[in-house]
Amino acid sequence: MIDFELTGDHKTAADLARDVAGKYLRPQIAELDRQQKYDPEFIKRLKDADLLGICFPEKYGGMGLDYIALGLVCEEMEYVDTTARVIFSVHIGLNSMAIYTWGSEEQKQKYLIPQAKGEQIATFGLTEPAAGSDAIGILTTARKAGEKYILNGEKMWISLADVADNFLIFAWTDTEKQKKRDHTGLSAFIIERKFAGVTTGAIHGKLGVRAGITGWVAMQDVEVPAANLLGYEGEGFKIAMSCLDGGRYTVAAGSTGLIRACMDASKEYASTRKTFTQTIDHHQLVKEMFAEMIYGYEAGRLLWLQAGWLKNKGLRSTRETSLAKWFCTDQAEKAAYNAVQIHGAYGFSDEYPVERFFRNSKGAAIYEGTREIHKLMQADYFLGFRTDHEVRCLLPGV
Repeated sequence: MIDFELTGDHKTAADLARDVAGKYLRPQIAELDRQQKYDPEFIKRLKDADLLGICFPEKYGGMGLDYIALGLVCEEMEYVDTTARVIFSVHIGLNSMAIYTWGSEEQKQKYLIPQAKGEQIATFGLTEPAAGSDAIGILTTARKAGEKYILNGEKMWISLADVADNFLIFAWTDTEKQKKRDHTGLSAFIIERKFAGVTTGAIHGKLGVRAGITGWVAMQDVEVPAANLLGYEGEGFKIAMSCLDGGRYTVAAGSTGLIRACMDASKEYASTRKTFTQTIDHHQLVKEMFAEMIYGYEAGRLLWLQAGWLKNKGLRSTRETSLAKWFCTDQAEKAAYNAVQIHGAYGFSDEYPVERFFRNSKGAAIYEGTREIHKLMQADYFLGFRTDHEVRCLLPGV
């Protein structure tokens, strides 16, 4: 029997996230976005609310809830602004979930626990200046030297780059395999900001997500203890893809929050704006735009909930998560477009939030797998050209 009812814990998690984002981010987000300014206090508020480890067991510093709860939190965060959800995508989806899945017990004790408690902030470094969708095209290298690895390279478009304490970095440990584009030459490493040779910087002038930090990470002869190798040598590509499963899930769930924000803002405006002697919510073509938003929200939510259910069961969900990410981000773009259209000329101004929603919606169709990548994935699954191979570690169920 399929049960669509959220549990009490789910509702409590959503209420908590709604309260924190509404109280501490909503009143200032328009001005933060306008000034392209990051507020470090907001992460502290998330820490105080114990939200940064929501889906991890209590023994690892988490709240002990499930992946549905994580999705609900992401939806509520992005309802206020995408920058809030991004924190969960990189800190939990792309980094902490990887350590929980692939990490040794020592790594979980050293890194996962303080991250789940919000005492340390984490991020993810795969993308480089010349390598995005083509992950095997990265150039960062890790040379073994005794009980250490020497890392050299640069990562680009890294969320939280300037504030993260820990970075999950991917690099080539076998340069001969690199020449052959054999992904089994890639490995994953946990890097600390305090390691000598690590520098970071911010990227300015972004189209959207302006109240968040996006930047670069450079590594010059960074000595990394062998104990900080995540998984085994050669498992880096598999780890990266499993990280993207986690990140894409949070993006999908967050995107439904953006759709809902567009719906609510547009409903409020349309119920008061009059043209031709009546409020515009009575006009049929305006109703059509609302109908499209409703369609995107309701269908998208079912898709990410399905992916979350699979994660809760400890089952592989790469195909389902990819579909949810593609559909939800695509619908978020369309909802933001319609929201601006409903607002007319006012939608072209930052007097109303929909222009911010419009700018924020674009990024999610690019990062963590472009729309085009997900289209290819879905077609290849259906046509039998792609299957999910067995991996040594799967995200633990709940």
